[in-house]
Amino acid sequence: MERKRDYYEILGIGRDADEQTIKKAYRKLAKTYHPDTNTGNKAAEEKFKEATEAYTVLSDPEKKKLYDQFGHAGLEGTPGETGGYGNAYSSSDGSYREFHFEGGDMNDIFGDIFGEAFGGRDRKRYSGFHRDGFDSTGRFYGRGFSGEGFRSKGPDLHAELSVTFDEAAFGCDKIITLQNPETPGDKAQSLQVHIPAGIENGKSIRLRGKGLPGLGKGEPGDLLLKVHVGEKAGLCRKGMDIYTTAEVPFTTAVFGGEVTVPTIDGNVVCRIREGVQSGTKIRLRGKGVVSMKNPDVRGDQYVTIQIQVPRTLNPEARQKLKEFEHACAAGNPKRNNGNGSAA
Repeated sequence: MERKRDYYEILGIGRDADEQTIKKAYRKLAKTYHPDTNTGNKAAEEKFKEATEAYTVLSDPEKKKLYDQFGHAGLEGTPGETGGYGNAYSSSDGSYREFHFEGGDMNDIFGDIFGEAFGGRDRKRYSGFHRDGFDSTGRFYGRGFSGEGFRSKGPDLHAELSVTFDEAAFGCDKIITLQNPETPGDKAQSLQVHIPAGIENGKSIRLRGKGLPGLGKGEPGDLLLKVHVGEKAGLCRKGMDIYTTAEVPFTTAVFGGEVTVPTIDGNVVCRIREGVQSGTKIRLRGKGVVSMKNPDVRGDQYVTIQIQVPRTLNPEARQKLKEFEHACAAGNPKRNNGNGSAA
């Protein structure tokens, strides 16, 4: 069996090449060996296939990582290593060709090579290419430089949306305004967006079909809204759980009692056991945030006890506290041995 060439060698780049270098190297080879500019040249066809396979792997971070660590063996059985190029020249008469790419932005690359028909800088121009191009899956359908236009899914749009701590916890509806950057003179569109209960900071919501329009009869792209969740005083969220601190008076810590703790559902009363220590954690089951996957499941709230030490004492309180200290020392002889005694 013929040994496969190194992908970096095929593209003529070093193993430390970054994304742009890989893309630039492939663009150069694709322009040189593309079948539409080398009709009937089998050698060019093979070089194009070879370069495309290499780019398919090296432009995909996961596949590149496997290849860098294990070589071709690391890609066996994974899509794209041999199937990334797909069924080239699938018709018997050679007039119809199909290429299937799984990595990289082929519209961008071939737009630079053959003009704007592949989704280049001006999406309103077609430069002689019709019904030829890459669809939303990266598959190229071509009949050379003739035909009747082609379809391509529109680009996705990205935006950001801010919500409060409680809005993220319980869910809400927001009204956003959309303006197509390609047609700033058009009327802006208002859209109601549902924020699911339990969404975390940094997560995105996909609104299908709300991106830029596609080429030909291609479907529009999507709108991806990145959600920023605000903070709430006294509460800290980690996943579905909430963390807070409860300040407990010194006397309550000694004798036990109750303390009021804020939660997203309102204040609750926690029972403090006698002799509780600072740093003790109390778990409030089901007082956390709802799960996005299962609305019947909620996280917990964890309350950390922090004992308040009196900053000022009146003479009577100071005297009583001294008596308390002596009483404790009398009941615990070890405090009077070795390390000194109470004053």
